[in-house]
Amino acid sequence: MRKILSFALILSLVFAMTACGQTNQDETEPTGSTQTSPVVDRNESMEETEPIPENAGSEPSIGEENAVKADFNFETKTVMLNSGYEMPINGLGTYSLHDEVCIDSVTAALNSGVRLIDTAHAYGNEKEIGEAIRNSGIPREEIFVITKLYPDQFSDPEAAIEEALEKLDISYIDMMLLHHPGSGDVEAYHAMEQAVADGAIRSIGLSNWYVEELEDFLPRVNITPALVQNEIHPYYQENDIIPFIQDLGMVVQGWYPLGGRGHTAELLGDPVISEIAEAHSVSSAQVILRWNLQKGVVVIPGSSNPDHIKENTELYHFSLTEDEMERINALDRGEKHDWY
Repeated sequence: MRKILSFALILSLVFAMTACGQTNQDETEPTGSTQTSPVVDRNESMEETEPIPENAGSEPSIGEENAVKADFNFETKTVMLNSGYEMPINGLGTYSLHDEVCIDSVTAALNSGVRLIDTAHAYGNEKEIGEAIRNSGIPREEIFVITKLYPDQFSDPEAAIEEALEKLDISYIDMMLLHHPGSGDVEAYHAMEQAVADGAIRSIGLSNWYVEELEDFLPRVNITPALVQNEIHPYYQENDIIPFIQDLGMVVQGWYPLGGRGHTAELLGDPVISEIAEAHSVSSAQVILRWNLQKGVVVIPGSSNPDHIKENTELYHFSLTEDEMERINALDRGEKHDWY
C-alpha cells in the first residue's frame, strides 16, 4: 500500500512540474511575435507609399537576422535598396571625365537610356554632371545620381554636403557615399544621416570598405548603408566580400568593372572572355558586365565614346550559362588595380 501511495505522489509532482514549465514558456513568448505578424511584400508596399529610409534610427549589426538580400530585377533593370528606393543596375562612371567631354558623355549616356550616373567630389565634375542632367529634358526623378565625400572633407561634412548639393544643383542627391575610410568617417556618416532626415539625400553608403572595416564601422552608425562600392572585375573578384555585404542587405557596386588604369586591353583580350563573347555574338565588355550583373553587382563602366556607352547598356538580351560563369570565376588573380 505504501508503494502505491508513493507512486501516486510522484506522479502528482511530475504533472505539476510539467504544467508549471509550460506556463512559464507561454508567458515568456514576446508580445507581437513575428509568428503572428503578417508578412508584407516590400515591393507591393513601395508602390503605394513614398519611399522612406526604413531603417533610420536602427543600429545595424553584423549578421543581422532581418536583413533582406536585394535581388536584381532584369526586366526593370533596377534593384530595390534597403532605403526603399529603386536604383538602376547599370550606369556610367565619370572618373576622368571633365568639362565638355563630361557633359557630352553624360548626355550620350542619358540618350542611350542610362539612368545611373556616378560621380564624386574628388572627380571635380559635379557641376558638369548637374548641367547635363538639367539640360537633358528627362524628369529628375528618373535619374539616379551618386556622389561621394572624400576624407579631406570629413572634418566639416555638413559644408561638404552643402557644396555637393550646390554644385550638382539637381534639387536632391539620390545617394552619397564616403569615398573611403579616413579620420572622422563615422562623424561624416552621421552628417549624411542627418541629411537623409532633412530630405537633402535619399540614400547613403560606403566606397572601398571591406570586411574588417565594415565590422568596425557598422555598429557605430544608425542607418545601414544602402550600398558598398568596391573595385570588382574578373581579375579581382572579391568572392568573400560580395556575399558578406549582400547578406547584410546592402547592394554591391563595382568600379573598374573592365579592369581600369592600363589593364582594360588585357582583360578584354583574355582568351576565356573572348571565346564566351564570340559564342554570344557580343563584345568582351558586355560579357564582363553581364557576369557582374549575374553575381548581383551593379556596374558603372566609364567611357567618353558614345558607341561604347551605348554598347555597355545592351546587357539584357543574353545570359551566361553556369559553366561560363564558372570559367570567368576561375580567372580571379586577386589582382587589385588601384590602391584603395
